[in-house]
Amino acid sequence: MSGPVGDNPYRASGVVAAAVAGRTGTVNWDTTIYVTGDSPVTGENGKGYFLNTTCGAITVTLPSGPSAGDIVSIKDYADTFDSNSLTLCRNGSKISGGCDNALVNTEGSSLSMIYADATRGWINIQTDTTVEASEFITASGGTPSTCGDFKIHTFTGDGCFAVTAGTSAPNNEVSYLVIAGGGGSGIQQAGGGGAGGFREDKASNDPYTASPLDGAGTINVTSQTYPIAVGAGGAGGTPGAPAQAPGSVSTFSTITSAGGGNGAPVGPYPGGAPGGSGGGAGEGQGTPGSTGNQPPTSPAQGTPGGNGNTGSGSGGGGGGAVGVGGNASHPGGYGGPGGAGTTTSISGSSVARGGGGGGGGYPSVNGPGGSAGPGGGGAAGNGTSPGAGTGGTAGTVNTGGGGGSGAGDPSGVSGGAGGSGTVIIRYRYQ
Repeated sequence: MSGPVGDNPYRASGVVAAAVAGRTGTVNWDTTIYVTGDSPVTGENGKGYFLNTTCGAITVTLPSGPSAGDIVSIKDYADTFDSNSLTLCRNGSKISGGCDNALVNTEGSSLSMIYADATRGWINIQTDTTVEASEFITASGGTPSTCGDFKIHTFTGDGCFAVTAGTSAPNNEVSYLVIAGGGGSGIQQAGGGGAGGFREDKASNDPYTASPLDGAGTINVTSQTYPIAVGAGGAGGTPGAPAQAPGSVSTFSTITSAGGGNGAPVGPYPGGAPGGSGGGAGEGQGTPGSTGNQPPTSPAQGTPGGNGNTGSGSGGGGGGAVGVGGNASHPGGYGGPGGAGTTTSISGSSVARGGGGGGGGYPSVNGPGGSAGPGGGGAAGNGTSPGAGTGGTAGTVNTGGGGGSGAGDPSGVSGGAGGSGTVIIRYRYQ
């Protein structure tokens, strides 16, 4: 909120008069100076609180089930509410007729909050200001940054997005990007790993340039805590443990992005695993790659993987967010390239994410491995003859990129792991 807030009329006895219906007494000032580590402070009827926010913000929870005339007073002890704000948690009652917590960020503020009735709730009786719900969202969690009038919270691992002050439309709508972990790939002419599911929605009041996959669904936040899950990338196959794994899901509110499908191993196997984007097929019998956008979403969260081939066999590329995984080529033993990811400026700059992993090249003809899908996919290894070939490259962390396949002698090289996902939340804060 904005606007000046005047000091309370202190009495020599250390109390403040309250002349409202239902109460004729005074508030007694608690002599404790509350600091950030004491937050949240539980407010009690008839008490005043000195708050020192020098080292961080403080929340005061107003009394639950109040009666008309209940009073809680607050003073900015160190004149630091402008740098580290006070949040008034409404605790089920309205504040100035609103159903959101209130933010107080004016230096030197003094408040005397009186409970009037169910219609208006808690009202500040100081004559020179009005305490009301914040005009914009206030929240914490992840790694925060700003871009103009917008705040961005980037999660590279599990966490919580805690909204401490909400608002009304359109400023309660958030933009978001939810990318799952990419699929891993195998040790020998395997298909490339599919990218993790890519889901994005740009708020109606947000001007950044979104990806072509914008439109996953509007989310309007309220004052509560939203758990965040960031999916890990699937493991790549190794000579001692040849199985590769799909990526894990990422979630925010009602949005779930599916992990990328792992690439299929060499041999007569029916493609890779389905997922946000599908894994590529391995060498053998011309098998098709696996499906993407599983489970189905609109817009689609990913694409299918590419086909493998026989003869001078090599693996197909993993699907990317917007580009299908490339097919392996025959003759020549070339591995299929990973499918392309896509770019979005939700983080404040244009970044590509969601690339598929490359399929492995055939060793006896020195077949090159498939290239990495743009947007964090891993490149595949090259087949070499004689020799063990080369290992696949992992997908880039926090892009959801699929891992690239190894190529050559199965005892000598490893497949690449999928890249971990990310969750990014963005909203107008001023």
